[in-house]
Amino acid sequence: MKKYPIIGITTYNRSQAGEYCLNGSYIDAVQAAGGIPILLPPNQLNPASIFDAVDGLIFSGGGDINPELYGGLLDRTVYSVNAERDNFELSLAKLAFKADIPVLGICRGMQILNVASGGSLVIHVPDAYGMEVSHGSGIPPRAIEHSIEIEPNSRLAKIMGTTSTTVVSWHHQAVRKVTSDWEIVADAPDTLVEAMEHQNHPWMIAVQWHPEMSPKCSINSRIFQAFVQAAAAKFMNSTKSATNLIPTFS
Repeated sequence: MKKYPIIGITTYNRSQAGEYCLNGSYIDAVQAAGGIPILLPPNQLNPASIFDAVDGLIFSGGGDINPELYGGLLDRTVYSVNAERDNFELSLAKLAFKADIPVLGICRGMQILNVASGGSLVIHVPDAYGMEVSHGSGIPPRAIEHSIEIEPNSRLAKIMGTTSTTVVSWHHQAVRKVTSDWEIVADAPDTLVEAMEHQNHPWMIAVQWHPEMSPKCSINSRIFQAFVQAAAAKFMNSTKSATNLIPTFS
């Protein structure tokens, strides 16, 4: 019986109406790549149990991370900070570093993975990088296209099949300091960090842009295809291992 990989995706924080939600483009991208998406709201009481239910994990975009969590200061540009989501995703990320399922961080998700590993963020991109590249960094941010360059020898370049492409960004914060666990593998023309790969994890890639917002772009779609394929391979390997443990009777 064929099994499609289960992909957990973190959601936005609870709305004023009491609802947890997520932009449908994440769900569409996972389904198009052959995965079954399930949403992970940040009200989880036991984040570790999530790894028993999913074959892959996506940290989605959203509001700002509280700067106090990485030694920064709140200022006028910081918005949509939510303690419940910050605490849940940071706990989940720290567990993910020790897990062997594929992990993909997107926009805020990349920033969460960086902060969880001891890195820091740029509070407001225009203050640090100017406006050579917009990044959609207005208040509030808005989606905008710009070019990036990818390290030729990176896993990401092999996945996307190129070292230069156009992406859709929508953020006003970004990665600043990274730990030695990460390798920076893509940047924008203004040198802003656009992608990282974890050096001690089987499959953990983080991108600052939104590949799910380019559903008709075959280059960006390859990120989800490779991620879901890795999740499927992980599931198949674990299934074979479990089957070997089942006793047989004559």
